[in-house]
Amino acid sequence: MNPAFGAAQIRELTDVFVEKSIELRDAWDAELRTQQGEAEGKIDVLSWLSRMTLDVIGQAGFNYQFNALANGEEENELNRAFSTIFSSNMEFSIITFLRLGFPSLRWVPEMKDDGSKQARATMDRVGRELLEGSKKNLQTSGKVEKSALKGRDILTLLLRANMATDVPEHQRMSDEEVLAQIPTFLAAGHETTSTGTTWALYALSENPQVQKKLRDELSTISTDNPTMDELNSLPYLDAVVREVLRLYPPVPFSERLTVKEDVIPLSVPVTDRNGKVHEYLEVPKGQFVFMPILSVNRDKNIWGEDSLKFRPERWESPPEGASAIPGVWGNMLTFIGGPRACIGYRFSLVEMKALLFTLVRAFEFELGVPAEEIGVSSWIVQRPFLRSNPEAGNQLPLKVKPFTSCILKLLYEYH
Repeated sequence: MNPAFGAAQIRELTDVFVEKSIELRDAWDAELRTQQGEAEGKIDVLSWLSRMTLDVIGQAGFNYQFNALANGEEENELNRAFSTIFSSNMEFSIITFLRLGFPSLRWVPEMKDDGSKQARATMDRVGRELLEGSKKNLQTSGKVEKSALKGRDILTLLLRANMATDVPEHQRMSDEEVLAQIPTFLAAGHETTSTGTTWALYALSENPQVQKKLRDELSTISTDNPTMDELNSLPYLDAVVREVLRLYPPVPFSERLTVKEDVIPLSVPVTDRNGKVHEYLEVPKGQFVFMPILSVNRDKNIWGEDSLKFRPERWESPPEGASAIPGVWGNMLTFIGGPRACIGYRFSLVEMKALLFTLVRAFEFELGVPAEEIGVSSWIVQRPFLRSNPEAGNQLPLKVKPFTSCILKLLYEYH
């Protein structure tokens, strides 16, 4: 699957990220006009970002149009399914919790209520439809029909590689194995990016000086349709994204199951209750190993006394201790590391940069409620909710104001 997520492939998908970001920008502009004309309005950015990223993973991942943004309040059935799965007040047992440590076939916990069962059934059915559609296209035509993506969506690339004549039979994935990846792609490419971008807008709302500095840099690009290389050429945008994903990793923890006995060295020796000093831990086969992503990303011993502060400038000279973190990207554990690191990290990073590029150039953001009103629900992904109304589920209302109106106001006052 790795070739489908390489830098060259993500470069070809960047126009999808940008186009959908612009569609979201225009939708917000229209929403603000219906609220108060040119003045600022209040928008639940999490809800909108979730719909936008669903559209992106549909188009870039499967060459499929979910139209979650265009449908407005008439939610797409798959979007409703994800809302059910990732609900902040969903109940689950310790057994279902432990299943999160297993591979993609078990990425969603067991569900007992009818709504949750229906949500999983919807995801399975949509996944099978996507798989069958792509397979039929490849088998009947011998090649992918021309489209906006020119057959470069992730599922088509995966199927094409799987059906190649030079691939030994024992290395091919079965239909069920391919199908098992689709919910993982949908979830990882949908919920994590929308959550990460939501926390980015939250951090920028709390730090207006950072927001202004970022907007000033973004304004140096003369086009609304930047390439991947142009997005990656912006150092402060990169620093903001790094700091957001360090301080607010969408997935706060993960687990792995050992397949053989192993030894974990300790950076600092530990003395047990019997007075014995341990410099390493012996881990038996079949042991769950908990990975505290959030804790490592915020560890004061690594990041300094201001580790809980949102400060993108720290990436101008990262602390020496961070170099020892075995992450696949950014000297942090957000995308984990090693052979089972997040395969789609490039996809997520470029999509997040495209969103921030488009939205921060167009709007100014402020918190829509007092900061103490915003809580964090940590289950699969960590998302914001309102402490005064937890029953309403995950949300982040922000005051959003078109940036152009600020410029016009200044020009008017100057003259």
